[in-house]
Amino acid sequence: MKTLPVVALIGQTNAGKSALFNRLTRSRTAIVAFDEGTTRDPVMRELLTPTADFWLCDTAGLKSPDDEFEASIQDQIADAIDLASVLVMVVDSTKYPNHDDKKIARMALKSAKPVILALNKNDLRAALPESEFLQLGIKNIISVSANHGRGTKELVQHVANDLKSANLAIKKSKTISPDLKIALIGRPNVGKSSLFNTLANKQQALASSKAGTTRDINRVQIRYEGQSLEILDTAGVRKSGKQEVGVEKFSVARTLEAILEADVCCLLVDATEPRSSFDQSLAGQIIEAGCGLIIVVSKCDLVSKGFIGRSPRNVPEVGKPRGKNGSPVATGGDDSVSEETTQQILSDLSYDFKFAPYAPVVLTSSESGKNVTKILELALAIKSKRDQTHKTAELNKILLDAVNAHPPAATKGALPKLRYAVQTDNSPPWFVIYGAHLDHLHFSYKRYLENVWRQHLDFWGTPIKFSFRNSSSGRTKK
Repeated sequence: MKTLPVVALIGQTNAGKSALFNRLTRSRTAIVAFDEGTTRDPVMRELLTPTADFWLCDTAGLKSPDDEFEASIQDQIADAIDLASVLVMVVDSTKYPNHDDKKIARMALKSAKPVILALNKNDLRAALPESEFLQLGIKNIISVSANHGRGTKELVQHVANDLKSANLAIKKSKTISPDLKIALIGRPNVGKSSLFNTLANKQQALASSKAGTTRDINRVQIRYEGQSLEILDTAGVRKSGKQEVGVEKFSVARTLEAILEADVCCLLVDATEPRSSFDQSLAGQIIEAGCGLIIVVSKCDLVSKGFIGRSPRNVPEVGKPRGKNGSPVATGGDDSVSEETTQQILSDLSYDFKFAPYAPVVLTSSESGKNVTKILELALAIKSKRDQTHKTAELNKILLDAVNAHPPAATKGALPKLRYAVQTDNSPPWFVIYGAHLDHLHFSYKRYLENVWRQHLDFWGTPIKFSFRNSSSGRTKK
């Protein structure tokens, strides 16, 4: 999987960072309000442009030292500067630079990374001339308006130039690059560090019953089946409202970085506790990042002792080997857990993660080591699926059969026409479908095409990506 660089928006509160984030990503991911300090946690979103692809990170701004969150926010800005390849400092161009602006500028320049100064709100009459901001020491200055989009294309081009000149499109590790990176993701205290230690076969991470022990990314490289694997143990992630003030706030950014870096993510869920919507949210972030996904049910040894957190659901059982449609094909059942309890857990997971039916499920116990190596087997199998490529002739036949079986419907007087398909990338597999009026292709038809692809091609354990391009204009829709 390609590791995209991170571009961080930094600056004071109410400078317009979140509005600029939303403008650049064309989303409403970041919260925009007139109250200072609305953004508390980093928000990241993938940005694909004709000149550069990168992750855009929106951070909180500095507030008064009397604010109870100020310490964690300063740490968060410092952490974002550490993670980012390019920094964009956003200032309110209607206000003269003050001490806090100079403080943030010094932090950014001290990193020795490319820094761009974005003078926001340049559409207002009160906007000051660029010369007033030269005192910040940042030479690369551009005026923008997040509300109206002025200067945003130029800003993206500046970012792309800095990424290109610094050769940061792909991060290079100081160590030998492993064949596969596996990240352990999940809520606090679900057993990530214990599983990490078992996989590494040594006590490298601090395993504790106290939630939130891991703050940074622990790494270890192992050899398995003749290949070099790197295991990444991450901090447990909780909902932002439940995160403690302090280091936990910015350790979340490290976990997001691990997801972006990994080829396969193991989402751990505790067999003794109910799943939550936040587990589904974490799975969604893994899928959006294009990572392979394995759902790992931890602490199955406690289930055998009578600790269970859910009642059975009246939903179809899952876990038996299926065809090429991407459904789970491995359960890794634990002999100490009854068949009835195993099917209960699998049925719950089938319901909770029905948006990712291709993800395999494995039941583990770090205490006994049961099925732990099964995770490595699954990860290597998923890697082979992510690396496969298919000829254009094969894809065109699948597309033609799909269209003949179920033609797309006309919307707003336009009838989408799908002409041919090509595979442009792998890890994750990426396909571009060319045609006409594809702007009007309904999202349900795109889902239909993905299902058809999975029925004919064995993309088990990995998300697949599609782009839709009008042949005449060359414009891409996702």
